Amino acid sequence: MVTVRLSYDILIGRGLLGELPTLLSRACPAPRYAVIADSHVADLYGKMVVAMLQDAKVQADLFAFPAGEWNKSRDTWAGLTDRLLAAHVGRDAAIIALGGGVAGDIAGFVAATYLRGVPYVQVPTTLLAMIDSSIGGKTGVDVPAGKNLVGAFHQPKVVVIDLDVLATLPAVQLAAGMAEALKHGVIADAEYFAFLEKEQRAVAAKDGATLDRVVARSVEIKAGVVARDEREAGLRAVLNFGHTVAHAIETVAKYEVPHGEAVAIGMAHEARLAEALGIAAAGTADRVRRALERYQLPLELPDTAPVDDVIAAMHHDKKARGGEVRFALPRRVGEMHADGSGGWTTPVPEPAVRAALTQG
Repeated sequence: MVTVRLSYDILIGRGLLGELPTLLSRACPAPRYAVIADSHVADLYGKMVVAMLQDAKVQADLFAFPAGEWNKSRDTWAGLTDRLLAAHVGRDAAIIALGGGVAGDIAGFVAATYLRGVPYVQVPTTLLAMIDSSIGGKTGVDVPAGKNLVGAFHQPKVVVIDLDVLATLPAVQLAAGMAEALKHGVIADAEYFAFLEKEQRAVAAKDGATLDRVVARSVEIKAGVVARDEREAGLRAVLNFGHTVAHAIETVAKYEVPHGEAVAIGMAHEARLAEALGIAAAGTADRVRRALERYQLPLELPDTAPVDDVIAAMHHDKKARGGEVRFALPRRVGEMHADGSGGWTTPVPEPAVRAALTQG
């Protein structure tokens, strides 16, 4: 087992789901646990987790909600909190966020707001959630104006990453997670990016040693950034490379584009934008695009996200300031651009954004 230390532990290993009662008793002891999962993960792992906890003589209940990013909403948040209240879940209880990024975000937001805040644990079951959304304490829901615009910072007591659950992950979700892994290479580690460029076949085959390295290194990068900027006051903005475009796509396409695929499209266009602005070294965008293509990730805006609508949606991005759309942009693979005054995002005029989005 590998432990990455933040203000809490991130445990990475195999078979950890089976050790969950013991791990919880150490990191997040409680007389009762509310397991929150989407309808798919509830059947796949949720009932098993509840049974394990009950076998360990701990009260546990499963609270499932319909699967799908479009259900990461205020309505789902309200429904879950009402159900917890109806079940008389008290302030001495803890919440287990079990599943992918949607479950992690919404369960974390429930934990942040229920009875003014209760402890929770992240147990991610997708590659994307393991290496990204489960780490850093960002919780929230989507609203019509955009993605993750209502939420709170609420750090988990522990993150438990069981690599064995990746065996059941569909290929499309594995590729979506690799978009975030490639992002980590771009923002912080050129050697890691080169490793990912070479190991696409091993990743697709779910080679154990390869996936172990992917998860461990990506978690180290994400945790390292978050540890230096827990509330996104500065450096943490680099993690948003690709996300200004991605979140706009998701909003306009009404979350029919999976997050990882939207991030891939966003990175392809934002890397191109960085070169056009003279920020990124020549060839950076082509290299990023080739790597994304290796993992069979999309590069172009979908028909459901017209350019005009995507640009309009960007103005609701959390990084926007004074009406300007801001981007976290790379200088080259492995290094992000700083603005010279301690900031890590760059305001970009709309014509330059439009040119990058429409270039064939």
